[in-house]
Amino acid sequence: MMKRNLLLVVLSLFALLTMAQGKGKNYVEVLYFHGKQRCATCIAIEKYAKEVVEKDFADERKKGRVVFKVVDISTSEGKKMAKDYRVTWSSLYINGWKKSKETRNDMTAFAFKNARSNTGEFKKGVSTMIKKLLK
Repeated sequence: MMKRNLLLVVLSLFALLTMAQGKGKNYVEVLYFHGKQRCATCIAIEKYAKEVVEKDFADERKKGRVVFKVVDISTSEGKKMAKDYRVTWSSLYINGWKKSKETRNDMTAFAFKNARSNTGEFKKGVSTMIKKLLK
């Protein structure tokens, strides 16, 4: 029993250390915020941003260097993130994380302008921003 408890403590400390090191990791985070009701443009923003991440950055995604998150601002966790980002409706952020420091890029206006009417331009813009932040 004592060995088992000691093993659990050691494994827990290792897990905490690993998580702490992961926070210092450099990566790009694509955040799509939305509420309960979404228009066709909002749906397109999520669809095409996710598509870019999954297709163009598949290797980086597997390595944890590019992350795509959908945040429902009508949930308690989503509300907290929305408050931090000062988001009140559908929004798209592409953020760079370097040594635990975040650089936020609000891509919302660009996304609403292009996601449905100029999908190619939208995908290109998302891809370009991710590539820039990966450097």
